[in-house]
Amino acid sequence: MSAPARRSLLAAAGIPGLLIAVHATNDAFSAMLAALLPTLQQRFGLSEATLAVFVATLSFSSAMTQPLFGSVADRVGRRTMAALGIITSTALLSLVAVAPTPVTLFFLLLLGGLGSAAFHPAGTSLMRVLGERFKDLAVALFSSGGTLGMAFGPVVILLIARTVGLDYAPLLMIPGLVLGALLLTVLPRVDGVKQARRIAFLDRKLVMSPVGVLSLVGILRSLAFVSFNNAMPLWLAQVRGFAPDAPVISWTLAAFALSGGLGAIGAGALSARLPRRLLIVGTMLVALPALMAVFALPAGGVAYYLMVTVGGAAANASVPLLIVSAQDLAPGSMGAATGMLMGFTWGTAGVLYMAEGLLQQAIGLMPAMMLAFLCLLPAAALAYLVLARARSTVVA
Repeated sequence: MSAPARRSLLAAAGIPGLLIAVHATNDAFSAMLAALLPTLQQRFGLSEATLAVFVATLSFSSAMTQPLFGSVADRVGRRTMAALGIITSTALLSLVAVAPTPVTLFFLLLLGGLGSAAFHPAGTSLMRVLGERFKDLAVALFSSGGTLGMAFGPVVILLIARTVGLDYAPLLMIPGLVLGALLLTVLPRVDGVKQARRIAFLDRKLVMSPVGVLSLVGILRSLAFVSFNNAMPLWLAQVRGFAPDAPVISWTLAAFALSGGLGAIGAGALSARLPRRLLIVGTMLVALPALMAVFALPAGGVAYYLMVTVGGAAANASVPLLIVSAQDLAPGSMGAATGMLMGFTWGTAGVLYMAEGLLQQAIGLMPAMMLAFLCLLPAAALAYLVLARARSTVVA
């Protein structure tokens, strides 16, 4: 291979690698809050209800506002929006560990979450464009970078707490600032013609189109994923009798999250050989029995972890495929469509999970979780119908 060809190959791999690294860094900061909650409670003397407000604040600002920032990115440029997003999120969320008051903490989470929301749709759209013929795999790799960040963020912040102290946590912003600067200087301009579309929290035309139906599919799928991630630790402790800090709880969540990332990559790779619609519907239908089987197996056994892994991989596999499908349907509003299928679906599922919490108290943890898992059935049916009918549909 000639030297110019090697440099070209390095550039082709290096720029997507940079976006994946930025995504991992961004989501690592978002995931640190959960690990810091006991420390924040002790420092400020907060109740669990108040801590839930902080969790909800970050979830809302970092997820549900993504469609708005996707619309902005379509107009001002995705490279600029992605860079400003990672700089803002890392600069502010790195200060959460040293917030002097609860009020300061609230605004750090609110504004830092907005930075994360600004990055996600812009970064995903950039990755899709750079992926060219392999756009499904490219978006899957990008998505999995966020999964890795969510897995390792809590580990990093608690390691700092145990070794040198949280006063050094603000130094963590340095990698984010450097990565943001790299996005501005290294990333090529790949934005298309900027649209004159009115900026809105949710584009009404997209909501009423097949993209809106795909968003509903994403919400139903996300509800099953969110339910497992949040309710399974409670079920293991309350029903199976494990200690709140038992290794089986952390290993269950780790296996579920990491397999979800691998499932997204696998589905993205298979999309070059299999129809996207088949993969989206098929993985949801595989996830349902796997997640249900977890309840019947001895927790901590080989078969148990196998079903957790299969369930996590299958439940998350459709994420990049749904995103790319929405982008294909709305090429002129790619950022807004991405925001709807990413942050808005996750954020809405998080809000709906509060209702599931009431259901858990009324009928029990396992029945409530099973009802959430059953949401995969209407999700699969809707995905099949909308993708079958929308092959020739393009939303401006």
